[in-house]
Amino acid sequence: MKTVSVLIPTFNEEENVRPLTEAIIKEFEQELPEYQYELVFIDNDSTDRTKEIIRELCNENQNIKAIFNAKNFGPFNSPYHGILQTTGDCTILLCADFQDPIDMIHKFVREWENGYKIVIGRKTTSQENRFMYFVRTCYYKAIKKFSDVEQIEHFTGFGLYDKSFVKVLRDLKDPTPFLRGIVAELGFKRKEIAYEQLRRRAGKTGNNFMRLYDAAMLSFTSYTKIGLRLATFIGFGISAFSFLVALIYLVLKLIYWDRFVAGTAPILLGMFFLGAVQLIFMGLMGEYILSINQRTMNHPLVIEEERINFKEEDKES
Repeated sequence: MKTVSVLIPTFNEEENVRPLTEAIIKEFEQELPEYQYELVFIDNDSTDRTKEIIRELCNENQNIKAIFNAKNFGPFNSPYHGILQTTGDCTILLCADFQDPIDMIHKFVREWENGYKIVIGRKTTSQENRFMYFVRTCYYKAIKKFSDVEQIEHFTGFGLYDKSFVKVLRDLKDPTPFLRGIVAELGFKRKEIAYEQLRRRAGKTGNNFMRLYDAAMLSFTSYTKIGLRLATFIGFGISAFSFLVALIYLVLKLIYWDRFVAGTAPILLGMFFLGAVQLIFMGLMGEYILSINQRTMNHPLVIEEERINFKEEDKES
């Protein structure tokens, strides 16, 4: 009998983990009785009762496993590390807040049975804030336009990954992995299933402006060159414009020597403008350098504090 692993990253989800577990088990019992299941929670150092409830679930059911991180390692490293620890014939990644529909699990598995190594959910509508959905849409389209690598619009990582692709992820050894980009760049032929993203069932999202910014910059610096290219192109453009303005000023001064007064305002405006442009592109270059620095430091994805219901041979080396 084949095993399907379900990976659930958590952070302060005390109101969701038990109902989610019950819903997933019910999905397997009703729709996938021919499969064994493995539920793996990886907790990012929650500060509420999430870890306590997960321990209770693990004691009640040996098919439920848990990894507790020593600290919060962010929304990318923790799920990626969790995927590498699963032992099933395929792994399904979904959020703990019920925004990823549970009934998609059997749809993913059926497409996997048809031969697809990767089956992903791509949200076409969302019950989240309309403004945020619009902003995300603009972001995805911009990245897709400027990237040399295919980008998947409105893909959050929610999907099924065959164990052969999990091996690919394991062999990458990337200390700052961006799963959404890796799936598009290195993944096998995939099947996309459209779905509507639901509202969060309970609790508050752990995403804030800085986390969203980190996600945007990780994708931007990993898969686009536009930031560096813009610095070159705009630099040439400003140089040409400045030369043209200087030439016009020189001609006007020679023709109207006594009447043409340039003043200091254009000089000050030009200085502020050029200073702003330089700071913007210094910041962009800093983001690229930061990305390089993080990759060369070769830090582990996460540091684990505790494991529950794992056998010794299950630990990814």
